[in-house]
Amino acid sequence: MLSNLDFVRQSLELHLFFARIMKEHSFFLEVGFTPKDASFTQRADEFRREFDKLLAEVVSLSNGVVGTGVLQSGEVVTQYTLNAERASSYFTGVQIPTEITLAETRLMGGGMVAVTPMLVQRVAMINQKAIFLISGLIQFKATILSNVLSCRMFTVNYPLLIDHIMREARLYLRTVQRLQNRENVIIEKEALEQEAFWNRIMAEHSKFIRGLLDPTENELINTADNFGKEFDQLTAEAIAAMDNTASFEKVTADSLKATAEIRDFKAQGTQGLLNCKIKSIIIPLLGDHTLREANHYLRLLKIFER
Repeated sequence: MLSNLDFVRQSLELHLFFARIMKEHSFFLEVGFTPKDASFTQRADEFRREFDKLLAEVVSLSNGVVGTGVLQSGEVVTQYTLNAERASSYFTGVQIPTEITLAETRLMGGGMVAVTPMLVQRVAMINQKAIFLISGLIQFKATILSNVLSCRMFTVNYPLLIDHIMREARLYLRTVQRLQNRENVIIEKEALEQEAFWNRIMAEHSKFIRGLLDPTENELINTADNFGKEFDQLTAEAIAAMDNTASFEKVTADSLKATAEIRDFKAQGTQGLLNCKIKSIIIPLLGDHTLREANHYLRLLKIFER
């Protein structure tokens, strides 16, 4: 069973990463509907605002509690996040609360704040609120995907992207539920499952990037295509390792190398989008969003490698 310290720290670290991911999923959905589906736009905006509130509350409790490694990993915010939010807000007219991002840049690592019963209670309440919100967002995404696949709705988001963000939300939900039940989540024991999951996510990021680049961006398209194929292979290898038909150590080493490379590609791409050097229909916040997910996965892989 988790100690109060681990319960609070792991919960806050999870929300710092995933609550931001969820609010951005809501944003991507919100700006992707047509005028006909204004009610869906409004619902997506409501989810985005609710996750803003959740993240703001998490940030207010995190200083001196969460691990320094998480804060330094680039999964909470990157050097591009603030400008990506400002640019994406400018392009869409959606008001993104950048003060949350600024507050995150000022967070300090753990060991500075005592974990009191009141803090434990507040974190448990945040977890319960998150479970409610994530469950609703999963259902909303499922409805959108069903509508798109049955040609009852058009959106600029790929069906695969909607399925992709639904899988991420389900992982978030499962993890919050386990923490709320005080399960001791030992990430190393779930390494192969995590690698299969995140390698697939990296493969799909590559394919989304490839499909959203302007057709004249041949070099970037080829690079993204190669990453997609590489991570498809790594996903298959991670699944094979679960059945003991491939080496866990090799899969982890190969995944670490490939993820470091795609992280650099995404960082360069995000900078290129912000500097208006890349022709695409990629909104800048999507570039930074995928970069943070690569940073998160890199931190996990470094844990697995020990």
